[in-house]
Amino acid sequence: MPSKTVTVGSSVGLHARPAALIAQAAAAGATPVTLATAGGSPIDAGSALMIMTLGAKQGDEITVDGADQALVDSIADLVSQDLDA
Repeated sequence: MPSKTVTVGSSVGLHARPAALIAQAAAAGATPVTLATAGGSPIDAGSALMIMTLGAKQGDEITVDGADQALVDSIADLVSQDLDA
């Protein structure tokens, strides 16, 4: 299963706006994608509420997993951007 670990780039962490944008992109994919913090349980990246429960702050590492490498890369790219800028 493709996986990629990235650093959260949003200045507010994975809160409302960044979580919504990531969830929208993940839900549009053909296969499920999960996000997890180091040592944490994976959550459904297609749910903004679940993303916010990670409590991920700027600089935290997030692992993105899924069956489609292109979708994993796309979601990982969003996680690493400052989506509140």
